[in-house]
Amino acid sequence: MLTAANTLRVTRVSSVRVESPTVKTFTFKDKLCAKARPGQFIMIWIPGVDEIPLSIMNVEKGEVSVAVKAVGEATCALHGMKVGDKVGVRGPFGSYFTETPGRVLLVGGGTGVAPLLFLAKRLSARAKRLALVMGAKTKSELLFLDQFTALCTAKSMIAATEDGSYGLKCLATEPVETLLKKENFDMIYACGPEPMVRQIFLIAEKYVIPIEASLERLMRCGLGLCGSCMIGKYRVCKDGPVFNATQLREVKDELGVSKLDFDGKRIRF
Repeated sequence: MLTAANTLRVTRVSSVRVESPTVKTFTFKDKLCAKARPGQFIMIWIPGVDEIPLSIMNVEKGEVSVAVKAVGEATCALHGMKVGDKVGVRGPFGSYFTETPGRVLLVGGGTGVAPLLFLAKRLSARAKRLALVMGAKTKSELLFLDQFTALCTAKSMIAATEDGSYGLKCLATEPVETLLKKENFDMIYACGPEPMVRQIFLIAEKYVIPIEASLERLMRCGLGLCGSCMIGKYRVCKDGPVFNATQLREVKDELGVSKLDFDGKRIRF
């Protein structure tokens, strides 16, 4: 069934901002996408190239922003676009984060911090405590540091890099467990590489803290038809991308362990 969200609309890029050597933020106007909730995603069509799924980074004054890392043909083609260029858009699609107004911990890795920035902006005025642990391989890959610093509760942002070029020299999982040993949180929100999400989920289970995680898997249709994004019995594009603790327990044997590749074969992370 063709819904309004699934109808392809053509819009123009209204701004492009360089965030890092490999990441750019693109902004455009779309009335339907402007109604999106944190955690949802859209499908962007690059004319003559391909259509790709992207998490929504922000919605403000009718404009929608997405953070794009240049990793393949479609994302590199998008990186080559300028203000005024046309793209196609479908969405918003999928489930979204709940907005717990209590003591909240955000955990993001790489470009996985993009939907968490959208969530942080929604929670900043209501959460009793808003803390963030952000991880990346190196300093240049830490995204939106200034924006998160402004949104989080005072001295509540922890950055970790694998090479020690900024913040703590470790994986993001280490400061998360250290933090949970000292204080309680009402909810953990996570997004990033799936092996990282798996470890955060296991830590949340250990400390009996509710968790919601946004998963990133291969998506072709965005409608749950092709099955390329399956995890257990769930289709990430239709049943997710945000999953709660109960759902994550159901797919624990596969979470961060294996996935389907472009040929539909199961491979390990």
